[in-house]
Amino acid sequence: MRIIFMGSPDFSTPALDALVEAGHDIAAVYCQPPRPAGRGKKDRPTPVHARAAELGLPVRHPTSLRSPEEQAAFASLGADIAVVVAYGLILPKPVLDAPKHGCLNIHASLLPRWRGAAPIHRAIMAGDSETGICIMQMEEGLDTGPVLLRRATPIGPEDTTADLHDRLAAMGARMIIETLDRLDQLPAQPQPETGVTYAAKIDKSEARIDWTRPAPEIDRQIRGLSPFPGAWCMMNGERLKLLGSRMGLGKGTPGALLDTALTVACGTGGDRGAVQITRLQRPGHTAQSADAFLRGIPLGPGARLE
Repeated sequence: MRIIFMGSPDFSTPALDALVEAGHDIAAVYCQPPRPAGRGKKDRPTPVHARAAELGLPVRHPTSLRSPEEQAAFASLGADIAVVVAYGLILPKPVLDAPKHGCLNIHASLLPRWRGAAPIHRAIMAGDSETGICIMQMEEGLDTGPVLLRRATPIGPEDTTADLHDRLAAMGARMIIETLDRLDQLPAQPQPETGVTYAAKIDKSEARIDWTRPAPEIDRQIRGLSPFPGAWCMMNGERLKLLGSRMGLGKGTPGALLDTALTVACGTGGDRGAVQITRLQRPGHTAQSADAFLRGIPLGPGARLE
């Protein structure tokens, strides 16, 4: 099929690779424009832009698709279908209608749960037992279109957003190839009207840890915000980014360490009132396991995280 691919971050690149490997004709790749990044604040292309350039594919990165000129340029590509994966711009109706078979979106949740910008983070933070991928026919509403293909995957007790991100990106790549192969056979199932939730964009204000909260909530906060923006707390005036955790045993004053393995007391009573930190990062250092951290900074009962 002749395809317009629309995506920007790392999550999108496996789908682009899969479409190329399957022999589809990529008419153009649309992505967000390069933006200043790094210490030098030089313009850096998105991961999809960089990968498309490696593959020798034509790249377009308009700041908007609302102008008649951009919509005409999109329509002139004569695509059979557009595949959209975390593109980052709203698609106006003339764009949605331009390809022969419309636009398909690879969405990282089990719709209608977690429509919106941050479905992976929100699924973990809410304590969902599973998530998945939906291949959705796009329409003007926010992730409201009918679903052609749906697959679920469990959320493990130590899964982080990074873990699910990679697993779901690979799932989405496989599923879009299957969807295109079976496009004439897959009925578009309308989403149910019940069970709708919205995955609001993550705000950095959500990242600071309050150790008086229940241990399960803190555990999910740490895992759901890993690697970005990273849940954090203070220790001896130094900001620690916490990137991995599991539920721990024990109870005590919230924020107090209960052992020599970075088990921290939280606000929940009972024997499951603690969280064990498994991965963390100090300012100016790379992320490291708790064991590696403790070899450099031995800590034990009596120490506190603020």
